[in-house]
Amino acid sequence: MATLSVAAILAENARRRPAKTALVEGERRLSFGDAWQAALAQAGALTGLGVRPGDRVALMAPNTTEFPLAYYAVAAAGGVVVPVHLLLSPGEIEHVLKDSGATLLLVHLAQAVAGRAAADALGVRVVTLGAEFDALAAEAEPLTTYATRAADDPAVILYTSGTTGVPKGAVLSHFNLVMNATVCAFDANDVRPDDIALGALPLFHAFGQTVSLNSTWRAGATLVLLPRFDAARAIELMVKENINTFHGVPTMFVALAAAAADADVLPELRVCISGGASLPVVVLERFETAFGARIYEGYGLSETSPTATVNQPDFGTRAGTIGHPLWGVDAEIARAEVEGRIELLPPGELGEVVIRGHNVFSGYLGRPQATAEALVDGWFRTGDLGTKDEQGFLTIVDRKKDVIIRGGYNVYPREVEEVLVRHPGIAQVAVIGLPDELHGEEVCAIVVPAPDGDRDATAVIEWSKEHLGRHKYPRRVEFAEELPLGPSMKVLKRELRTRYAR
Repeated sequence: MATLSVAAILAENARRRPAKTALVEGERRLSFGDAWQAALAQAGALTGLGVRPGDRVALMAPNTTEFPLAYYAVAAAGGVVVPVHLLLSPGEIEHVLKDSGATLLLVHLAQAVAGRAAADALGVRVVTLGAEFDALAAEAEPLTTYATRAADDPAVILYTSGTTGVPKGAVLSHFNLVMNATVCAFDANDVRPDDIALGALPLFHAFGQTVSLNSTWRAGATLVLLPRFDAARAIELMVKENINTFHGVPTMFVALAAAAADADVLPELRVCISGGASLPVVVLERFETAFGARIYEGYGLSETSPTATVNQPDFGTRAGTIGHPLWGVDAEIARAEVEGRIELLPPGELGEVVIRGHNVFSGYLGRPQATAEALVDGWFRTGDLGTKDEQGFLTIVDRKKDVIIRGGYNVYPREVEEVLVRHPGIAQVAVIGLPDELHGEEVCAIVVPAPDGDRDATAVIEWSKEHLGRHKYPRRVEFAEELPLGPSMKVLKRELRTRYAR
């Protein structure tokens, strides 16, 4: 039996570079050696609490030192980490705990009220990260090494944000996560041991967990945590800590490009990765102009560990695309309307993005039907529509379910957003389809105005007419102070559809 553990990522660094700084949070600095010893002590405490290999341990914490240490402690004890989104209500947390079968909740003080309410309702044990967990770790016998796990054993269960109803648990193996971290570090991106990365993406989310935490540490590089993202603060911290690597979602790049004008000094960034949602080309251009750094846009899902494709130096980069598949991964375009089998399409055709490779999850926990619908003929069906050109560059057009069908014509919100965000009076925009008696659906743009932009819906519609096809331009424009964001910083279009349906 081949064995493998995510815990090896930290254990190997402790062996190879024990004195090197692994983690920075405010004034706290931990070397790889110290971080691994702390994780082994916590793993001893978990074992003392009855955690056995294969047991599910829920982890609810912001981007503070407690998260990575507890994450690796659970892995070292042989447990399965169940990260909990910080913005969930007690009822939603209860669903995650119950559905995953978690036997223990490790919760940060900041989330303790909501976490404890959910755990108490189910009779799940709660340990507070910080003083309580540290005391248990101090008394426990530290593990001497990490527990043996089969490569295909579950390592993490990530709950998808539930855009299609109740959140489902995507089961990721040690092999999925170790391979994704390794390939991201050494094949897709040129990550070096002397790099210093900013950990601003939530670590409870797949992108932050694999790309910021596991991939950075896989390369032996340093991670600087930022518990709450604020663009001005992020720039200050990047300068102070000599950070050269930034991983973010489009909303973060928008904020950083705007904040750059007011900053006295800007960091010298070498590697910038964007994912989580489509990055408008104009945002990429503004950021690259302000910081003099290139953004490599990628794509992935919880079910693909998450990285599936990314713009890579080896293949050249192309703005507006998600680049090429990772090493060992295939991404193709299949006929979207065909159910039950995969019918691949030639280059240039629009269809559903399908993925196969070492990054594809084991399935949805306890949901064989949903798993069978998602994993077909050895491919994972993403639900995203896209194209692949002759050079192998992939482009995401939109979510299958976000496509607006107006009068029989398909309108892809992302295409409309790309045009509207170039309007000088628009800072951010989300385009949705709303029910319409005449056309079936109507195109609606929700606009966050620029600081000097006015709120003239008619003017925006008239401008749109000049830049978009007759079936594509928004007939309705609404203004908002901000767009609703989910825990992974994606715009919640389902919330907008509910809010503006009338």
